[in-house]
Amino acid sequence: MSEMTVKDFAAKVGREVPRLLEQMKEAGLEHKSEGDAVSEEDKRKLLDYLTKSHGGSAEQAAPKNRITLTRKTRSRIKSGDRGKSIEVQVRKKRTYVKREEEKPAEEPKTQDHGPRQLVGDMAQAEAKRQAEEAERAAEQAARDAEEKAQAEKAKAEADAAAKAEPQIPVPELETPAQTEQPPAPPKEGRTDRRAAPAGKKAGKKGRHEREDDRGDREERRRGGKKAKRAERRGGRRGGSQGGGKHGFQKPTQPIVREVSIPESISVADLADKMSIKANEVIKTMFTMGAAVTINQTIDQDTAAIVVEEMGHKPKLVKDDALETEVLENISYEGDEISRSPVVTVMGHVDHGKTSLLDYIRRAKVATGEAGGITQHIGAYHVEDDHGGVTFLDTPGHAAFTAMRARGAKATDVVVLVVAADDGVMPQTIEAIEHSKAAGVPMVVAVNKIDKQGADPDRVKNELSQHGVISEAWGGDTQFVHVSAKSGDGIEGLLESIQLVSEVLELKAVPEAPGKGVVVESRLDKGRGPVATVLVQNGTLKKGDIVLAGLHYGRVRALINELGQQVDEAGPAMPVEIQGLDGTPEAGDDFMVLDDEKKAREVANFRQGKYREVRLARQQKAKLENMFSQMGQEEVAKVNIVLKADVQGSLEAIKGALEELSTDEVQVAVVSSGVGGITGTDANLALASDAIVVGFNVRADAAAREIIEREGLDLRYYSVIYQLIDEVKQAMSGMLAPEWKEEIVGVAEVRDVFKAPKIGAVAGCMVVEGTVYRHKKIRVLRENVVIYEGELESLRRYKDDVNEVRSGIECGIGVKNYNDVQVGDKIEVFDQVKVERTL
Repeated sequence: MSEMTVKDFAAKVGREVPRLLEQMKEAGLEHKSEGDAVSEEDKRKLLDYLTKSHGGSAEQAAPKNRITLTRKTRSRIKSGDRGKSIEVQVRKKRTYVKREEEKPAEEPKTQDHGPRQLVGDMAQAEAKRQAEEAERAAEQAARDAEEKAQAEKAKAEADAAAKAEPQIPVPELETPAQTEQPPAPPKEGRTDRRAAPAGKKAGKKGRHEREDDRGDREERRRGGKKAKRAERRGGRRGGSQGGGKHGFQKPTQPIVREVSIPESISVADLADKMSIKANEVIKTMFTMGAAVTINQTIDQDTAAIVVEEMGHKPKLVKDDALETEVLENISYEGDEISRSPVVTVMGHVDHGKTSLLDYIRRAKVATGEAGGITQHIGAYHVEDDHGGVTFLDTPGHAAFTAMRARGAKATDVVVLVVAADDGVMPQTIEAIEHSKAAGVPMVVAVNKIDKQGADPDRVKNELSQHGVISEAWGGDTQFVHVSAKSGDGIEGLLESIQLVSEVLELKAVPEAPGKGVVVESRLDKGRGPVATVLVQNGTLKKGDIVLAGLHYGRVRALINELGQQVDEAGPAMPVEIQGLDGTPEAGDDFMVLDDEKKAREVANFRQGKYREVRLARQQKAKLENMFSQMGQEEVAKVNIVLKADVQGSLEAIKGALEELSTDEVQVAVVSSGVGGITGTDANLALASDAIVVGFNVRADAAAREIIEREGLDLRYYSVIYQLIDEVKQAMSGMLAPEWKEEIVGVAEVRDVFKAPKIGAVAGCMVVEGTVYRHKKIRVLRENVVIYEGELESLRRYKDDVNEVRSGIECGIGVKNYNDVQVGDKIEVFDQVKVERTL
């Protein structure tokens, strides 16, 4: 027999040569042209590969004597009263297996069928299947006939044995298949029925035996069903099969649990922690004399008593246990290295703090500030010959007291800038107090020494009155004369800072998780919440999970003071971080955690506590106001919706505005936040009749539309002085005006006579000013007011007049008063409206 080539094989299986070569290549065969020989081993490998690629396995492809037919039928049935039809698909699968004894005869055919089953034509495969099916049907019929003949022979022998031994009881013949012959095939019952016509007696005997066998099988089937049902029932209920008993056993000893009890807990939660029903807890508390409901909240001490009463061990847990646990698990141990000092620059307004820092950094920081005033906390790292120094530039305005206090707490050294020509000012004294309160060493930089009128000795003298004594005078504070304009003394200032930091021996562990303080935060429109943080210990890396005050998040980006993205920030380095879920408060501590879930839980707990404290404070204020304002007139309010660019400015402005409140006019900041003015802010201002104030922020399109449509008052500011002054003017307009009394004329009574229609008429001489008819008067006797009222008539001779000037006699009739005597004085006064200011 000649070898088969790829071309011949492709023609035999009905497949194109390029496609067959591609499949053979995928199967791992080395055939490349149509002339390559194809062996039976190659065919088998190709068959295995195609079988696996179509969802089969190598084991399924190995046998050549198994064919599986799958047929699908589709039909539609009607369901319901509305005539809806449902498509039903029925799949039938049948497998034909060839007997082992027929294997030699079928081997040549199955070898030819391999490729056809592999990729062959569907029509030829179907014809082959039908032929095999017909052949198997014929074999099955022959096998059934042979089994039928054997069954008839066995029945005949059984009948003969029954006739020869009639004394054998019938019950012994109930299971002849078990006693007289080997196990019969499962179709024996069917062959018995077919063999019945062979003889009447044999047919009757076979029928009796079949009925007995059928009864035995029915009984066994029912018993098996009951056993299976009992087994399922026991499995569902967790019981065992033996004796009908369940698998659970009652504990021989009571279970004592350790129950964690927070500061407050509901009865239902307490019962759940003890794994008992709430009714049991309610009963126990009722016997203790406390009638509670399932949803009632009880305190920690009461819950502990109930737990002990029910035989368990209480474990008292504080509400901040999770926060304490998370913070205590953070380890900051490791190899310590020296770190750069953090220096805070403090001083009065316009004493040259930012200009001094600007000269050190060689960058124009002050040019970006409105009006030359620093209104944010800036953090800058400087590298020089003396080592690295991190500067915090705090604003000097009085409104930023809280910000300066935070700066002092986050720093190692304070540089107090005092102008040599201006001396000590109020904010200079405040900076000294902050530095002393924080226990931070101080270096005094006497600035503007090159300015005309500079007097450094005056500065030393004034500072000594506040406990800051120069080393030249026997104190412990270094005084350095500098000029931010020319740069004189800058090197000496840096040396003094390094000297103080060496004495402090500043250390940090760079390998530990990063922690520090939030210097500033704001809401950036493109980047979301952005926080400026100062790393005090450890290393902050990109991708770390940070917990900062009430907020948390994963650090998406780290940006240094030069605007460059960095991967990590070590100790004493200021960076901007992105990725928090909100803007933390300036001054909040931040730390790096390992578990984001725990960070979220701690942040949610802090937010809940903050909300409770705020609501309690608001409620207290409402109650206090309710009692204090009883019987008083309503207090005027100036409502303000305030938005600022950073958190520090927002706090400072809020504090300054709230200090403007008086007993008559109050400033109420109904809403405040970081970021631009949105439509929500405008709607809130509309509902609360408030002024919309934006500090270094602007309103978006939706907010502008609402403000223009409703005519709201929108103010933009970039300098805090102007904001406070204009709010003060608005408050002045809401103050109740003062009424000032002004005496316009005095008349002295010279004589009194009676008039028939008026009554007592006083003949008077105007001794001062002018007496007007329609103004109010007072009657004085020996300079004591005895009556206050109005004039009824004013006459000059017999004529009524409206006014009488000084030195002229007149007659005055006092309305509803007739006890005028000679020597009394009639004082005419007027009330003048005087506008008030704050």
